[in-house]
Amino acid sequence: MKESSASYKFLVVEDNPGDFYLIEEYLTESFASLKIENAKNFTEAKEYLTKSPYCFNIIFLDLSLPDKQGEELIKNILLNAGEIPVIVLTGYSDIAFSVRSLHLGVADYLNKDELNATLLYKSVVYNIERKRKKDELEESKKLYSDLFHLSPIPMWVFDVKTLFFLDVNQAAINHYGYSLQEFLAMTIKDIKPLEEMTKMKQALHDNETLFKDKFKHIKKNGTQIDVEIQSTHIEFLGRKAKLMLVYDITEKIKYLKTIESQNENLKEIARIQSHVVRSPVARILGLLNYMEEYDLDDEEKKFFQKSLKTSVLELDDIIKDITHKTQQLSPQNNINGSKNIFK
Repeated sequence: MKESSASYKFLVVEDNPGDFYLIEEYLTESFASLKIENAKNFTEAKEYLTKSPYCFNIIFLDLSLPDKQGEELIKNILLNAGEIPVIVLTGYSDIAFSVRSLHLGVADYLNKDELNATLLYKSVVYNIERKRKKDELEESKKLYSDLFHLSPIPMWVFDVKTLFFLDVNQAAINHYGYSLQEFLAMTIKDIKPLEEMTKMKQALHDNETLFKDKFKHIKKNGTQIDVEIQSTHIEFLGRKAKLMLVYDITEKIKYLKTIESQNENLKEIARIQSHVVRSPVARILGLLNYMEEYDLDDEEKKFFQKSLKTSVLELDDIIKDITHKTQQLSPQNNINGSKNIFK
């Protein structure tokens, strides 16, 4: 009965025709679409693996070949097999050697005397599936590694117990100025100002899945920057660690402070326009009205002219003050670099 309809290609490294025939029968019984190649010695097996690397799903290996045997054979086959699972088939039931073989890296160790179609099928399917899961895991690890190392956002992993950096991406290296080797010889305390140590210790005891807060960091050149961090607990190489993303918000904070300062200037300008300007204007209007209504002698005219001049000069000073405050609101004077804060 055919157990699997998938297409497979196997390499059977076996010099005994009878054993090869039996293995071929068992495999044909279980797999509908199947191609089997037979290498009668190590040299032929190496040629198959050199000409068509990674094209086999499984390698079946007899341990007694004319040109190589035992542990030496296993090591050489594994060296040429790459990621292809190797199932050892032997006529000897040596438990100690079977364990050693598994330690060397073979996928399974089966005794020919106990072999049947079902046992062989289970071993094949199990090891093919295990390799598939391993490949998926490796691909997943590579994907997450790429996301970490190629991210434009500074990121690092640090040990929550020792506080040493465990891994740092290129963006962090570029932004902070330390090399990878320098980072890995440091703890996260080395990039923080002394006044933030208490805040840092409190943050380390936070058990939230995703932690967010604002801190100050120090670059290698001594520049202090404002940052917003996001961190989460992970396990890294068997150690309890935290993955941290770092956003430099120094320019953003400068921009916001500039906007706040501008708003204060605008409020002051509005106050000047609504209160300060009105005083001399009201006096000027009052003097002009009085001069129009009454016939003034020369002394009175001089007095009113002097009063008008004083009010006009006062108004001129107020206008100059408003002009100065307005110039301070100019983007080129007060928001230099703000166009880059969201990069």
